[in-house]
Amino acid sequence: MVDVQGTSLTDHERDFLRAPSIGAVILFSRNFESKTQVKNLILEIKSLRSPSLLVAVDQEGGRVQRFRDGFFPLPPVQKFGIRYDVSPEEALSLAKSAGRIMASELADVGIDFSFAPVLDQANDDSAVIGDRSFHYSATVVTELANAFIDGMNSTGMSATGKHFPGHGGVTGDSHLMKPIDNRTIEELQNSDLIPYQALASKLGGVMTAHVLFPQINDSIPTFSPYWIKQILRQRIGFDGLIFSDDLSMKGAHDAGTPLQRTGLALEAGCDMALICNDPINAESVAKALSHISTKPARLEAMRLKPNLLANEDEIGQMQDRLMSIS
Repeated sequence: MVDVQGTSLTDHERDFLRAPSIGAVILFSRNFESKTQVKNLILEIKSLRSPSLLVAVDQEGGRVQRFRDGFFPLPPVQKFGIRYDVSPEEALSLAKSAGRIMASELADVGIDFSFAPVLDQANDDSAVIGDRSFHYSATVVTELANAFIDGMNSTGMSATGKHFPGHGGVTGDSHLMKPIDNRTIEELQNSDLIPYQALASKLGGVMTAHVLFPQINDSIPTFSPYWIKQILRQRIGFDGLIFSDDLSMKGAHDAGTPLQRTGLALEAGCDMALICNDPINAESVAKALSHISTKPARLEAMRLKPNLLANEDEIGQMQDRLMSIS
């Protein structure tokens, strides 16, 4: 998975995106000016290949919402957790509505999936997660994420849980460093892993974390067959698409060059490696790995399958309810 630089494709990017080892494109705020513009950009990306490249975005809500003008300002999901402590039933309904609104609006412009929901537990000391988490309790995270996923699925959009096995025990930001979590596997099984164990059959994708758990394994999960094959695939039983987190992040840097990082992620069991905001290296890696392609069935499972999208009246009613907690 790679990114592009602007609001339309250059001739060079059109050629680059035809590389057989590229399976998807992720869009960022810099790629968005308006609904019409981004819809045309997505159509252009999808016209390059058959079957077409998948197109994704981070549209969690709160501070992580790449498309804004013309899109509903989704609340940070922590708001649902706060409401859950007062009224669980209302919070679950609101979370489902948020998932449905988000997916309906993205489907309308041609996005296949959003990297959501965040399954990490809340941690007051974590600047990178913060209000992106539903709750401090892994059980409540599971319930609210389940409702959010139901909202996404109702439009035909697959959900991607992140960041496996959990970012809830560290304060550092893996964009800037490699955080270290000294908990044991038993501690994680009773906390951060609970949402993955409960929701494995409902998730289309899972994204790995660039967090080191030295009491458990000597590699970050992104590069670890133990975490990906033994824990996520075998013990938890997840059979969907496994994404690496962005290999350009500092948390992955000590594993070598971008090509070496990509190779390690794929060998560990990731189906798709992300290289973002580094076009020169993304191109060289794509060229070097031109003989590699992801599992077609897993990739196709992430493609948008539009079901009954929310109409304007339904969206308006859900937005009014969500505004009460924004």
